Amino acid sequence: MQVLQAAVDAYDEAAAAVLGVNRTDLRCLELLSKHGELTPSRLGPALGLATGSVTAMLDRLQRLGYLTRSPDPTDRRKALIRLTDTAREKTWELYGPFVTEGPALMREYSTAELELLAGFLRRSRLLYQRQLQRACHIGDQP
Repeated sequence: MQVLQAAVDAYDEAAAAVLGVNRTDLRCLELLSKHGELTPSRLGPALGLATGSVTAMLDRLQRLGYLTRSPDPTDRRKALIRLTDTAREKTWELYGPFVTEGPALMREYSTAELELLAGFLRRSRLLYQRQLQRACHIGDQP
């Protein structure tokens, strides 16, 4: 698990460098790719950023041509943040092979093996989520 995590981390670091962004910016691009559009008020908590930091990040990503901001049609006080075609193309170039090569990798396993692996990954994620909550509170106690 640690070796896999280190490989994923190293790849994400390299991808961020190729895109000219930091890891938080990369996570922002990932969230926008997943959700299509988000408001800054949803991005901030998802990334653990305060309002000013979200604004600085969005300014940076917009200057790079990776996102657009437009008024929310239902509430013009809010902005909707979306990826640009440039961002989609560059991130697909980096992460697309994981999507396109995934099915061939999965065909190497039986349905029962895939179910076992999926269960392991799901339980591992839950373990990490529980431990994250615990870690966030270490030091809170006198």
